[in-house]
Amino acid sequence: MKIPSKHIENVVEQLASLPGIGKRTALRLALNLLNRSKDEVDTFAHTFLDMKKFVLKCEECGNVTDTPICSICSNSGRDQQTVCVVEDIRDILAIEATESYKGRYHVLGAIISPMDGIGPNDLNIEPLIRKAGEGTIKEIIFALSSTMEGDTTNYYIYKKLQNFNIPITTLSRGVAIGSELQYADELTLGRSILNRQPFKVQQ
Repeated sequence: MKIPSKHIENVVEQLASLPGIGKRTALRLALNLLNRSKDEVDTFAHTFLDMKKFVLKCEECGNVTDTPICSICSNSGRDQQTVCVVEDIRDILAIEATESYKGRYHVLGAIISPMDGIGPNDLNIEPLIRKAGEGTIKEIIFALSSTMEGDTTNYYIYKKLQNFNIPITTLSRGVAIGSELQYADELTLGRSILNRQPFKVQQ
């Protein structure tokens, strides 16, 4: 696909670098932007710049936020002693949509995946271990995807936490094995949270 403008081609290349966007879709988006007014495109572009400039990671849980402490961690009505371990914000949004969980979160930022070059040191694990050692947590919930990578990450964190005498639970298998948490429907995910089970190491 030869594009007769280098500038449009550059935009297509950038858009196509986003997950789930192929070259044809990227071209359609680029041409849509080309046909918009300069003010519209300026506003569009600045939203991305503002996101990079102003979005922070919560100092308590690692969630994305516009303030040093996110709205979940700063909410005194939440259960401060229950922590749900998730991969990223998409999982928080999925769980919050169920309205079945009232505790706090801990965001890892990724899961262990040797194929992608992601190891334990690339995850936000140490703050969770530190909190566990402070004795203020009464339950830790593993809410990672039911995949090999998710199970590997669960096991690694479990080994790190097993000496703290904190109950560790995991979602019930209403969430299908091999599926990613963010794609589970709200009813199934809500029931999986409410019916969570003690974490067991697979033999």
